[in-house]
Amino acid sequence: MMKFSRTSKPDVPRRRSSDFVRPAAATESQNQFRRNQTIGNIRRSDGEPVSERARVHNLTRARQKITAILALVLGIIIVLTLLMSQFTARAIVTGSTAALSRPLNPGAYEKVINEYLAIHPVERLRFALDEDALSAYVSNSLPEVSQVSISGTKNIVEANFRLELRKPIAGWQINSKQFYVDTTGVVFQNNYYDTPGVQIIDQSGVSPEQGTTVASARLLSFVGRVVALSGQGSYTVTQAILPSGTTRQIEIRLKDIQPLVKLSIDRGAGEQVEDMIRSLTYLQSQGKSAQYIDVRVEGRAVYL
Repeated sequence: MMKFSRTSKPDVPRRRSSDFVRPAAATESQNQFRRNQTIGNIRRSDGEPVSERARVHNLTRARQKITAILALVLGIIIVLTLLMSQFTARAIVTGSTAALSRPLNPGAYEKVINEYLAIHPVERLRFALDEDALSAYVSNSLPEVSQVSISGTKNIVEANFRLELRKPIAGWQINSKQFYVDTTGVVFQNNYYDTPGVQIIDQSGVSPEQGTTVASARLLSFVGRVVALSGQGSYTVTQAILPSGTTRQIEIRLKDIQPLVKLSIDRGAGEQVEDMIRSLTYLQSQGKSAQYIDVRVEGRAVYL
């Protein structure tokens, strides 16, 4: 039996053998259809492939960025315009909320309002203005003002303000100076309304130098409250008298009422007016008359 031997060949791929002939390089048109190649038109920029679709996306993103920037700038302009329209660089007092008997001098009031705005710069923006705090500040310096309110704008930097001035119901001349009081008991000097019908008649014989301004203001404030409360009870005060030897008591005369009423500033005005009304009602119901009604002591009204 014959045996044939086969010559063994190394297990090497044919393409690696020395006698392997490589095929010719593919043409450019053939490379376009190879794997991982873009079928569409390809343009290279800085070594990176940019297709028409990618370029459209880039342009879209660029337009979005530009639109966002323009919207932001426009929003900032709108906000700044609104803030400028609300900004008060200077206050102008245009007048009063009620008719006055003499012209208003706005200079002093504008100065105080501008001082307040300088202390509170945020409130120069009209929507942030605290009118109650402004009114309290102005009233502390100029007590004849009860309320300050903004009424509009004159131009882009000036704002108009209107004043509500106190109307006096009683007056008193102290140390050659005329003082007034309104229904809330606030004492002031500058009166822009008619002279009140109730004037305190000083028969005390005490010079103003022997007392204090605070005591005088307290008395005048007390009289103002008595006049206001009496009016609420349908009684009209026609005269207030400071009796001899004291500055802490007051006598008032009522319209069409015979007896004088004695009151003390050391007791609440409301309580004494209530006692006065009850006493007058009792005397009228009993058909009695009196020269004085004394309500200075709580719970003890005296008829003389």
